Amino acid sequence: MSHAAHRARPAGFTLIEVLVALTILAVALTAAMRAMGSMVDASASLQSRMLAEWSAENHLASLRLSKTWPEPGVSGYACPQGGTPLYCEQTISGTPNPAFRRVEIAVYPSASDKSVRLAWLVTIIPNETRNLL
Repeated sequence: MSHAAHRARPAGFTLIEVLVALTILAVALTAAMRAMGSMVDASASLQSRMLAEWSAENHLASLRLSKTWPEPGVSGYACPQGGTPLYCEQTISGTPNPAFRRVEIAVYPSASDKSVRLAWLVTIIPNETRNLL
């Protein structure tokens, strides 16, 4: 046998091995970026829903504290929270007991975009203006 046949293979990677490794790395990084994008979207959605719920809770608390008897009907108003512009829609209706009113607050991203309801709270308000005693 000749000396050239026993010669060791040169150290290093072939071009095919490098390309396969880069392809695997690219697929892994693409999956990681997609997962990070989903997490960012979910975080932004959670933040806007949380701010919308706070806005609705604030309005319901102010209704309770004002101790006024709200008139039935639907009204809308801007209700920004935490620097985020929001639009609230209040629906007041009667109940079987005339001493109570049902109040619904729905919160949307804007007055023109009611396709996505960010928050919806419902409560019962007693008529505290009546003197029951």
